[in-house]
Amino acid sequence: MSSMNPLLKIAVPPTDVTMTTLLRVLHLEANPHDAARIEALLVDGGLSCTIRRVETRRTFSAALNDGQVDLILAEFFLHGFDEGGALEVAQQLAPDVPFIFISAARAETLCFEHMYRGATDCISKERLGRLVPSVRRVLREREARVARRQAEEALLQSEMQLRQLQKLEAVGRLAGGLAHDFNNLLMVIMGQSQVLLSEMGPDHPLRNRVEEMQKAGERAKMLIRQLLTFSRKQPSGSKVLSLNATLSNCESMLRRLIGTDIQLTLRLSVDDLRIKADSAFAEQVVMNLVINARDAMPTGGKLTIETASADLDYAPTYHVNPLPPGEYVKISVSDTGCGMSPEVQAQIFKPFFTTKEEGKGTGLGLSTVFGIVTEGGGGLDVISEIGVGTRFEVYFPRVVSEIEVPEDEHVQVQSVVGHETILLVEDEEEVRVLIRDELRKLGYRVVEARNGIEACLVATPHIEKLKLLLTDVVMPGMSGTELARHLRVIKPELKLLFISGYTDDVGIGARDPASAFLQKPVTPEALASSVRELLDMKPTTPTSCDQKSEAIEESQSVNRA
Repeated sequence: MSSMNPLLKIAVPPTDVTMTTLLRVLHLEANPHDAARIEALLVDGGLSCTIRRVETRRTFSAALNDGQVDLILAEFFLHGFDEGGALEVAQQLAPDVPFIFISAARAETLCFEHMYRGATDCISKERLGRLVPSVRRVLREREARVARRQAEEALLQSEMQLRQLQKLEAVGRLAGGLAHDFNNLLMVIMGQSQVLLSEMGPDHPLRNRVEEMQKAGERAKMLIRQLLTFSRKQPSGSKVLSLNATLSNCESMLRRLIGTDIQLTLRLSVDDLRIKADSAFAEQVVMNLVINARDAMPTGGKLTIETASADLDYAPTYHVNPLPPGEYVKISVSDTGCGMSPEVQAQIFKPFFTTKEEGKGTGLGLSTVFGIVTEGGGGLDVISEIGVGTRFEVYFPRVVSEIEVPEDEHVQVQSVVGHETILLVEDEEEVRVLIRDELRKLGYRVVEARNGIEACLVATPHIEKLKLLLTDVVMPGMSGTELARHLRVIKPELKLLFISGYTDDVGIGARDPASAFLQKPVTPEALASSVRELLDMKPTTPTSCDQKSEAIEESQSVNRA
C-alpha cells in the first residue's frame, strides 16, 4: 500500500498577526469607564474584537465555562476575589487561555508576582499604551503554539505512516519468499489434480472431490496473488479490456462466494465500457467488495453490481492523485447489510484494519482494493448508513482503444506431443516429478537434475541431442539463468524455458526469442504448449545485448538464491 499515502503539509507560524476573525475577550472589570477606555484602545490598535464584560465571580465563571474566550483581561482588586484571585479561577476553568492583569499602579508589584503563577502579563492602568503590543505578542505566541501543535501532530502522523510503510515492506519481503514456496506447492496440488481429472471419466464417483481440490487450489492461487498485490510484489499486466465481459466471466464465481441466501443482481451498462487494467486485478476489486458485502449480510440480503459511464467534475472522496475531469467508468457494489459508522468508515482502507473477530479477517481486502484502484488512476466513494447498507462506487478512467487480446490466445498449437530431448532442472522433487511424468507421457525424452551443478554433469553426454533446457530460476548453488548461460556457450541454439515461483523473476529472457518464462503454478497443458511452441521456433543465436541482459538477470537470481 507505498503510493497510497498523501503528502503531509506542515503549517508555518506567521511572522505577524493579522486578525481575520473576531478576538473574543472576556473582561473582568467593575468600572464601566475603565472598561470603555480599554475597549477603545483595542479597537484603535487595529484589533477586531468582541468584548464581554463581567463584574462578579459567578458571571466570570459562567463565561469561562461557555468556552467562547480567546483572551482574559482582569482587574487585580475586585469584590468577591482575593488579591489576584481571578487568575486561580481562570486556571481551573480555562487553563490555556492567555490572562492579562490590568490594575492600578499601586498593585503593579503584586501583579508581577502573579506572573510566576501563570499570568501572561501585568499592565498598569496608568500605562495602557503597553496593552495593544502585549495583546499582539500574546496572539503571536498563541499562533506559534497552534502551529507547533500542528507540526507535532503532522510529525506524529508521518512517523505512523513510516511505521506503516516499514510494515508493508516487511510484508512484501515475506510475500515474495512465501510466494515461491506456496506456488511450488500449488503447482503440485493443481497439477496432480488435473492429471487425475484427465484420467477420470465424467461419471467417476471421485471426480467431484478432485474438482473441489482443483477449486481450492485456484482460491489459494488468488489468495497469494492478493497478498502480492497488496505488498506491490505482483507485476501488473495492464491491458485494455471490456469491463462488462470481465464481470460476466466471473459472475458464477461471485455467486459461489456469496452463497444462496444473498440475491445477486448484475446491471451492466448497454455501452461497451473499457478500462486499462490487469484483468485479474479488476476481478479482485469486485471480488473483495463482494466479500465485504457478504460479510455485512450474515443473515442474507440483496447485493447489486452495476456498471455505468460517468462524467466526473469532482474528485472522489478516496484517492491519491487528483483525478482530472473527464469520462470515467463507474462500478457500483451495493448491499443491504448492517452499514458502517463514520468512525469505521474513516478506517476501512487502512491496511490490517478489520471489524471481524480475531482470526476471521486479515484487514487486507479493502486496502488492496484502494491500492489497485488508485494505482490505475481512479478513486472511490463510499455511502453507508447503519442498518440500511453500504454502496461502494469505484471510478476508473475510461479508454476507447481496441481490446487487447493476450498473445497466447492468438497461438494455435496443433499438437503438444514430441520426441525431443529436454533437460529438466528443478530442486523441488514433487514439482520435478510432475513435470517429468507429463512430458514423458507426450513422448519427450527427459533428462532430469536437482540443481544447476548436477545439470552440467548430466547434460554432457546428451548435449548433441539436447534441444531445450527447462529450469527453475532460483536454486541453491547455481541459478537457472547461470546454468543457461553455461550451456549456451556449449550449444548456442539451445532453447530455454524458465519457471519460477518468484514474481520478481517475471520477464527473464524476454529479449531472447528462443526463451520463455512461466510463472508458477502452471498447469500441465500450459507447460506442454510452451514447450512445443519453443521447440517449433527456428533456431536463433542470442545477441550480445541479450547476453548482457541475462547477466543482469543472473545477478538478481543469485542474490535471491
